[in-house]
Amino acid sequence: MSTETPQPPESVADSPRAADSADSAFSTDTRVQTVSTALREYGARLRSGDLGSLPAIFGLAVLVILFYGLRPGTFLSTLNLANLLTQAMPVSILAMGLVFVLLLGEIDLSAGVASGASAAVMAKLLIDGGINWSIAVIAAMATGLLIGAVIGGLVAIVRIPSFVVTLAFFLGLQGIALKLIGEGGTVPVHDNVINALANQNMPVWLGWTLAVVCVVAFAAFELFRQQRQAAKGLSRHPMPLVLARILVIAIIVLGATAVLSQNRARVPTIFLGGVPWGVPLVAVLFLVCTFVLGRTTYGRHVYAVGGNAEAARRAGISVVRIRMSVFMIGSMLAAISGIILASRLSSVTPDAGAGNTLLYAVGAAVIGGTSLFGGRGKARDAIIGGLVIATIDNGLGLLGAKSYLNYLITGGFLLLAASIDALARRRRSATGR
Repeated sequence: MSTETPQPPESVADSPRAADSADSAFSTDTRVQTVSTALREYGARLRSGDLGSLPAIFGLAVLVILFYGLRPGTFLSTLNLANLLTQAMPVSILAMGLVFVLLLGEIDLSAGVASGASAAVMAKLLIDGGINWSIAVIAAMATGLLIGAVIGGLVAIVRIPSFVVTLAFFLGLQGIALKLIGEGGTVPVHDNVINALANQNMPVWLGWTLAVVCVVAFAAFELFRQQRQAAKGLSRHPMPLVLARILVIAIIVLGATAVLSQNRARVPTIFLGGVPWGVPLVAVLFLVCTFVLGRTTYGRHVYAVGGNAEAARRAGISVVRIRMSVFMIGSMLAAISGIILASRLSSVTPDAGAGNTLLYAVGAAVIGGTSLFGGRGKARDAIIGGLVIATIDNGLGLLGAKSYLNYLITGGFLLLAASIDALARRRRSATGR
């Protein structure tokens, strides 16, 4: 559903949107930055409309403060924080896949039901086939990949608008899930490994080990990049800002691990602590998506096609392959999201992934900062937006609020995010960014 007006051909390397969206590793600027110049440049980007995830982070902070004020004894309790992370996992993974699609200015209305259909394939193989969980998971992911390939082929090769194709798959895939499971039926998921993803926690020592490894690896990567850019005479962030970023990540990762490692059980004789098994999975997917979009030629091509497809084509980029690939990535991540949701519910129903699942995922990506117009967005938008959606749902649940308030508030956040995106886009056009 691309809404971009065709622009005169230009070099992909000179495309402002592609250059701004791609990671700084692609830059050949040789300026020497100081803290003051870096802050001034960041302020200039904000004034020009390049807000990124800042509005979503601000909104998340406001929600946390609000719900903590209304339910101080329960909202920030260790038990509720673990529940909140578990609630956010399926939506965040589904939104990560949609980020790839939205970067091209397209839409995938079938992502939610694709997750349900893939989970149904996994559940049927586990129950009827009695096969190993690993093969069932691979089959579910292959199902998602196949769905994405067909959708991508119809959109990129046959040139049917993505809205029409994915709307047809939204209806058709529900029929497939209904055929597999049966009307009104439910397929239970009893496999211990699958159920552990959303319902069990890793040992405390393992959680701390992974947290420390992640912080050390991130610090080593940032410092190595600084050294490499300095050796090549490239522009780089000031060392104080790099160290500050490492410190912030360390506080978030180690702080979250410390909170989740506490005993969350209400019965003193039972220990319920540790990081949920699904959290490292989401972290790995996030790192992979971030690397692909920010550190690879493929990622730069995605931004280039989303910024100006005709310019990308004339620069030698295969626009057809890029369009097909984003739908395949989106549907495969949708399948993983369906597996997580099946783990959380310990079952799969014919309507899994239907209803509001897709709307929440699209809302998470847009609320997090991904543009509906294509060319701008990052994997982190899905994580931040997913946390916003889960926080609204979780907080209102603790307050015992009516369901209609959940829909109204979530819809309001989505409308606000879309408005900010449209205004920021107008501001970027006015400033030439």
